Order: sequence, then structure tokens, then C-alpha cells
Amino acid sequence: MPWQCKADRPLTQVIVAIGEASDARLYNVRRMGRPLLTPLDRLLEVADAGLRASFARPESRRPTPGPARPPPLENGMRRHVAGLMRVNHAGEIAAQGLYYGQALTARAATTREALRRAADEEGDHLAWCRDRLDELKSRPSLLDPLWFAGSVAIGAMAGLFGDRASLGFMAETENQVEGHLAGHLEKLPPEDARSRAIIGQMQADEAGHGRAARDAGGQPLPEPVPSLMRLTARFMTGTAYWI
Repeated sequence: MPWQCKADRPLTQVIVAIGEASDARLYNVRRMGRPLLTPLDRLLEVADAGLRASFARPESRRPTPGPARPPPLENGMRRHVAGLMRVNHAGEIAAQGLYYGQALTARAATTREALRRAADEEGDHLAWCRDRLDELKSRPSLLDPLWFAGSVAIGAMAGLFGDRASLGFMAETENQVEGHLAGHLEKLPPEDARSRAIIGQMQADEAGHGRAARDAGGQPLPEPVPSLMRLTARFMTGTAYWI
């Protein structure tokens, strides 16, 4: 066994051990010449991604946008900005869950790869939001594991309707997130250049993901699906601002 879980092991050690076990399994699969990802591998991938997103310290492939040493904000404004960034962090947790869930039930390897690639880029957003929360002396949402697990279930269900519907779901998700981020830019104070730069780059990336999903064959979603998506997002953002 690559690792053994004992009751007295710190949670972070358990998370790292799961990741190492998953990496070792994928290495053995490649070396033995079998298909890269079996159904069990995909489930392990989702579990690993959920643990890392919810509990581990995220790392970005790109530097955090904005000035390296942002000026401090007045306490009331700092709490407000922290609430907005906590919502954005929770939204990125949910996006990770959605894309990994959709990849679980995607039919074509190209669709699965597009979804994983989008999830990887969302990982940058996750790290940026976490960095800004640290700068604001705040924390992520306590419900992050719930956001991830629920989003995996929703994403997997979307994938069951076929790749074109799944890509359409991705395009609609990105469209709604882009609008949500535009709203946050209006709520941020003009002097908070750091948060504004982070959200601006996130907005540009989300627009690119949406275009890629449509170009790959994503079909528009019929009502009431978009309205239900907006309602679900409203519940999540309203809760994550405080909890």
C-alpha cells in the first residue's frame, strides 16, 4: 500500500497521502501500457481534487494579478471586500466540482480533456482568491466541501445528457459567472486595485472558457435550466458571503 491512514494522522498528511497514492497509480497505469484513466482512476481524481480544493493550500501557475503590496482598507470596507472574495473563492470551488463531475460522465476523450483543462485554469482563480483573503485577514467559506460535492453531482448529471449538452452547460455557467464578476467589480471600492485586478482577469478567463465550450459544439440550454442555475448560484453566493 502506498499509504496507511491512522486515526491520529493530521488531516493535511492524509490529503497528501491520497494525492501520492493517486499519482503512483497513474504512473503504474502509464508504465504498464493500459488506458490512462479507468473509472476508478476518475473517481480517485475527483476525490483528490475535492480534498485539495477544500483543504490544501492552492498553488497558481500564474502570479496573482494586481499590485504586490496592496494598501490596507478601512475595517468595514475590508470585511465587505473579504465577503466578496469569499464568494468568488466558493464559486471557484464549485466550478472545480462542476467540471470534474462533467468529466466523469463525458463520452468523448476530447470533452473530458477540455473540462479538465478548464478546471486547471480555475485552479489559478482559486489560488488568487485565497491569496487575497489572506491579505484581508479573512478565510474561505466553511462550506467549501459542500459546494464541491454538490457541484460534482450537478456536473455529473449534466454530462449524462450528452457532450453537447454538457458543453452547453459549461458555456452557460461561464456566462453567468462573467455577469456575476461584473457585478462584483461595481461593488468593489475604486482604491482596491488588487481585488479589481484579480476579478478582471478571472472575468477574461471565464469568457474564454465560455467561447471554447461553444466552439466545441455546446448547445444552448432550454429554460428553465438557466433560471434554475441562477437560483442555485444566488443561494450559494448569499450563504458564502457570511459563512
